[in-house]
Amino acid sequence: MGRTEYLITIIIFYLFFISFAVAIVIYVRQYRIKKKEHTLMLYKQQEEHQKELLSTQIEIQHQTMQHIGREIHDNIGQKLTLASLYTQQLAYENKAPQINDSIENISVIINHALVELRKLSKSLTDNSVARYSISKLLQTECDSVKDIRSCKVTFSSNVKKIDLSYETKSVLLRILQEFLQNSIKHSECKHIIVTLNKESDVLLFDLKDDGKGFDTQAKSNGIGLSNMKKRAEIIGSSFYLHSDHNGTKLTLHISL
Repeated sequence: MGRTEYLITIIIFYLFFISFAVAIVIYVRQYRIKKKEHTLMLYKQQEEHQKELLSTQIEIQHQTMQHIGREIHDNIGQKLTLASLYTQQLAYENKAPQINDSIENISVIINHALVELRKLSKSLTDNSVARYSISKLLQTECDSVKDIRSCKVTFSSNVKKIDLSYETKSVLLRILQEFLQNSIKHSECKHIIVTLNKESDVLLFDLKDDGKGFDTQAKSNGIGLSNMKKRAEIIGSSFYLHSDHNGTKLTLHISL
């Protein structure tokens, strides 16, 4: 074999080797890309499945509360009303005055129970989330806390009229309730500011208190934060939480 043939053989060998190495690199790269795409697809499927489960859970809870409310009104309420009528009849017909006071006390207790049951039934069957706007719902919730607590709660919004689903309104209301409860109970705050603003195609929901803050990574805060995060995921909202010694701020961005 001459020198020329030898050089050609070496060159062909190296070209083959380089082509083989390049093919392996391309194969590994394509494999990693496909694996990454497959993993991402599985993650998205899992995320969508989780959203559907959480959405179904909210719907089931709503239907269950409606059913319990109707049962309280139609069944237990009617029986207590009948019991109240019987005690009134006993007091009227009773010929032993010494036990009249006991009968009247029983009647008072039953009537108080009826009042509380009617309030509970109304709250369970109340479909205010569907009937009212999100601004009205949030304002009402802030006012109810402001009326019974020493903490000042301020709500503001530039949203005049917006068409949100029952699910979205319900989630925002529950997150507000969780935030208010945690701030009032644990943060020793004096002021809570709640804002709902629409900017272009995004709804901005901000909640802020001036309390002592907390460690967002602490296990003791896991359930409350987890619940809020899961609710935000249901409506496809981002979830930003920051807390330090100056207070706690939660921000949600909901695409419209």
